[in-house]
Amino acid sequence: MKIEKITCAQTDSCYNYIKHPSGLDILVCEMEGFSTTEALFGTKYGSINTMFKTKADRDFTIVPEGIAHFLEHKLFENEDCDAFNLFAKTGASANAFTSFDKTCYLFSCSDNYKESLKILLDFVQAPYFTKENVDKEQGIIGQEIRMCDDNPSWKVLFNLLTAMYHDHPVKIDIAGTVESIAQIDADLLYKCYNTFYNLHNMVLAIAGNVKTEEVIEIADKSLKPCENQELETVFPEEPYEIVQKKIVQMLPVGSPMFNIGLKSGPLSGYERHKTEMECYIAANVLSDASSALYKRLISQELINSTFDSEIFAGDGYFSVIFGGESENPEKVMEEISAEIESAKKNGLDRKLFESIKKSTYGSIIREQNNPEAVANNFINTHLAGIKPFDTVKVLTEMTYEDVMNALNERFDTDNMAISIIES
Repeated sequence: MKIEKITCAQTDSCYNYIKHPSGLDILVCEMEGFSTTEALFGTKYGSINTMFKTKADRDFTIVPEGIAHFLEHKLFENEDCDAFNLFAKTGASANAFTSFDKTCYLFSCSDNYKESLKILLDFVQAPYFTKENVDKEQGIIGQEIRMCDDNPSWKVLFNLLTAMYHDHPVKIDIAGTVESIAQIDADLLYKCYNTFYNLHNMVLAIAGNVKTEEVIEIADKSLKPCENQELETVFPEEPYEIVQKKIVQMLPVGSPMFNIGLKSGPLSGYERHKTEMECYIAANVLSDASSALYKRLISQELINSTFDSEIFAGDGYFSVIFGGESENPEKVMEEISAEIESAKKNGLDRKLFESIKKSTYGSIIREQNNPEAVANNFINTHLAGIKPFDTVKVLTEMTYEDVMNALNERFDTDNMAISIIES
């Protein structure tokens, strides 16, 4: 068994990386003086992974949209009991989530972390799917999908993704559609489970009041060794250009909502993370409450305090998104576009760049004293193919010129779409 201590050169924070004989990667951060523990058991399997094959397959398998989320729901139930009931006995708070690119099962606790960790590892490795429980879940998730269809905050994003992406499955609701989940059966769930819940495709991240040797001892007893299937996932070829400039939906909202997206080409690994951080800083320099753009939009009563920005990137997709509320969203889009072009010509505000870079760095450092943030950082970075301390490294080395290059390359105002929800 390989155990490696990884230390952050900038902060001296450290964690232990274990390559377990079962095939699982384990990341443990022992945080002395903390009473709480946070653990996540995750697989690189999200809503976008609808086309895949292993070394045993001749052809790619294509599965219905929403199956990763469906599987997450069903895994909490096994033949004997519900995993939530087991966690309740240890006093742990348990949950799970499916995103575009991952599925994670987690718990947090202040006592009995060893008992809770055993429950976590055991139930995720014990699928139980039948026609009866699958049919029942289709009705439950169908209701969830219909509720999301009436959620303005949810729809404004997915409508934007529909306006930007031609073929990439990122444009499909994480839960799928009522029609797609109707195609799911027990055999398909087992097919996806056996493919993506292979320990070579998974990671365990745990931080807080833990001991590495105790985690390894539980892993040795609970993990079921398996062969690496050499999983391969693919996505449809996605054109660079957006689908359409504007999409509008009517829903009951107090004030019109908008998402504005600038689509660019995909990246992967460390290069993607570095570019994400550079775009994050650039977008914040443009949209920060002390920026010229924000002050101008506020003075013209075009936005309110909900105005913000984010970087939306993953396997096969990359975009910068601005969002908020406005009585005139298209005017906001015009102003953002003009500000981007002005910044490309005249440069971003250097003083604000330095301020936002420092505050972002400070936020990352503070998170290293939070078990939940540490464990989540472990799972997110590991499944993205980078290391937990890469964000600190990127920020330390980042220059004004790096951010300007990202602005020029990634903020393409000719490849810009807007999604509006209005009543």
